[in-house]
Amino acid sequence: MTREYKRVAYYPGCALEETGHAYNRSTKEVGKALGLELVELKNWNCCGAMEVKNIDPKVETYLSARNLAIAAEMGFEVVMAPCNGCYHNLKKAEYDLAADPATRESVDRLSQRAGHKTYESGSVATIHALDWLKAAIGEEGLRRRIRNSLAGLKIANYYGCMYTRPRHIFPEKDKGPGSESTAKPHFMDDLLAAAGATCVEYPLKTACCGGAHTLSDSDTSTRLVLNLLEGAEVCGADVIATECPTCHTGLEIHQVRAEKVFGRKTRVKILYFTQLLGMALGLSARRVGVHENFSDSSDLLKARRLG
Repeated sequence: MTREYKRVAYYPGCALEETGHAYNRSTKEVGKALGLELVELKNWNCCGAMEVKNIDPKVETYLSARNLAIAAEMGFEVVMAPCNGCYHNLKKAEYDLAADPATRESVDRLSQRAGHKTYESGSVATIHALDWLKAAIGEEGLRRRIRNSLAGLKIANYYGCMYTRPRHIFPEKDKGPGSESTAKPHFMDDLLAAAGATCVEYPLKTACCGGAHTLSDSDTSTRLVLNLLEGAEVCGADVIATECPTCHTGLEIHQVRAEKVFGRKTRVKILYFTQLLGMALGLSARRVGVHENFSDSSDLLKARRLG
């Protein structure tokens, strides 16, 4: 076990307190089941992942930097962000603060006006929930704790586009054996395979779901999601596993919309990877928030004796 990941600062972000609450719930429950501790950041703020960056990217960087500053003030060297948008923004803030003097100047000015100490780049490392579980427990550690194997469940692992792009803000990836890949990510595959699942070869695992365009161009978002859903079914998947609340919600909503608007029905179910791991660890479907999902996977889970 990587000791520094056993107890980490936890930045849930806005989505996990609203539409992605099941992800928040299941992440915390999996942490408890594995003996890991998440300490939520005090008085955290939105990272600015959506609207703010279109108005002033430096304000967006400041918002992320403030969260990192809070983690540092709380005495943490690692902050875990399970949302791809939050994870991406905090990583980008780290990169911009290290590489761009104008960004440092702007963040310092805003921090002074807000009345708190300016975040010092490099003080805190941002990790994703996949990094957290992979490093803190790993596949072997997970196998030893499995009580209800996912054997027989075929899963297409969907990472989304912000988990790996742009590559330069993720310097820890693409470092050879053991590291995550930006071209073909595998951490979610590794963890769910350790829980007994069959992870199908899914070429669309980093394709965009159109989440940012859901309100402005719903038809485009629906077509992009439909591509992901039909692709997963062609690959033989029963389930698409997700690790981003925006992607997850988009897949669920547009699966329904694709049938209503375009007459194309898909049956693949959508579950957070933490929900799947939680059930494999012996937690009930309700405890990991499956009842909060829009996608009804109850029949499939009961058939696999996971519900």
